[in-house]
Amino acid sequence: MSASLAQRLEWSALDADARAAALQRPVQSVAAQVRGTVAALIEEVRTGGEAALRAISLRLDGVDPDTFEVGEAAFAAAEAALPAALKAAIVEAAERIERFHRAGMVQGYAVETAPGVVCERVVRAIDRVGLYVPAGSAPLPSTALMLGIPARLAGCRETVLCTPPRRDGSADPAVLFAARATGVQRVFVLGGAQAIAAMAFGAGGVPRCAKLYGPGNAYVTEAKQQVAQAGIAAIDMPAGPSEVLVIADDGADAGFVAADLLSQAEHGPDSQVLLLSDSAALLDRVERALEDQLAVLPRAGIARQALSRSRLVRVYALEEAFVISNAYAPEHLILALREPRAWLDRVSAAGSVFLGDFTPEAIGDYCSGTNHVLPTNGAARAYSGVSVASFQTFVTVQSASAAGIAAIGACAVTLAEAEGLEAHANAVRLRLQRGAAPGSREAA
Repeated sequence: MSASLAQRLEWSALDADARAAALQRPVQSVAAQVRGTVAALIEEVRTGGEAALRAISLRLDGVDPDTFEVGEAAFAAAEAALPAALKAAIVEAAERIERFHRAGMVQGYAVETAPGVVCERVVRAIDRVGLYVPAGSAPLPSTALMLGIPARLAGCRETVLCTPPRRDGSADPAVLFAARATGVQRVFVLGGAQAIAAMAFGAGGVPRCAKLYGPGNAYVTEAKQQVAQAGIAAIDMPAGPSEVLVIADDGADAGFVAADLLSQAEHGPDSQVLLLSDSAALLDRVERALEDQLAVLPRAGIARQALSRSRLVRVYALEEAFVISNAYAPEHLILALREPRAWLDRVSAAGSVFLGDFTPEAIGDYCSGTNHVLPTNGAARAYSGVSVASFQTFVTVQSASAAGIAAIGACAVTLAEAEGLEAHANAVRLRLQRGAAPGSREAA
């Protein structure tokens, strides 16, 4: 095998440090440098506003448009220019994405927790949200669908979208068509950490957004985390460089497995792919298939860079593979197994799971219906992918009658006294006394 392809490892031969190193993401090795660069860009936008955005755009993207916002003429030109087959595919994918997300929408509810005490949970859309759609080496109109559709279903009043400019300063036509198909109102040609800062602070004509969404490279992800940590804007999750982990048995199709690994590796040099198998023969076949398929890939150079920091790992048994996978918590997990659903209960941490030989990760990226904006870099241990609920807040409501406060007030007073919060206790006691006063309507 070429030295530039994924490293072959025997898990049982590795000590704890070597195992940790084997599961380290490429982005983790440059985290400090990324943090400093992003912090400087955010501060530049915070203090300089539109002038800073123009300077950054010219410096990093080589463009200085008259306005960052995309006009109606550009939307019309994009629709006219796109091939009919691509427009039809975008519409078809949008229908399935909407069908899946609509089925999972959360409803409000109310329950009487004691006689006269009603507790409710009501659903409210986030007022203004900001979507980031990558378009660096490969524009992603599919991401516009994955973000715009649940935002519309949630009922957000205003949805803003930022996407990097092309060389001529325009937005990618497919991204524009997909954005408009989901009902996105405003699109801006801004990319990178500066786009995140613009949506967080409100700069360059971009309105300030309450919550930011979308995947991106290490710089975009770091920018999202920094504005969230500073309390400037909320974010959906850490969604950085793409990753896939495949668990395969000896019966897996090596060509399928190699294709799935390459489909993630071609995203970018900082993507990571891992293959775990209890079959050395399967690993051999996958190595050969990787070489064969790389030879004809247009983005083979990018894929080779990603594969150079990826791993093909032989495990003692498939059970061990699931322990490793749960520790790694992959963005995408493919189970290329003979009975994949029988193993599903062993999965405790993954962004999205793909079962069996005929379920490539690529259909989840585009048109199966699930969302491809997923937690990366191990965040799947605690975060979930984007859904309609990501664009909503859930407000609890309670109401108590005099009979209700009589029923539960003593409980509240006892707990307040135990915590030494006398004002809390008194707020309840006064109502208990008023309700029990002679001649009061409640007492009667």
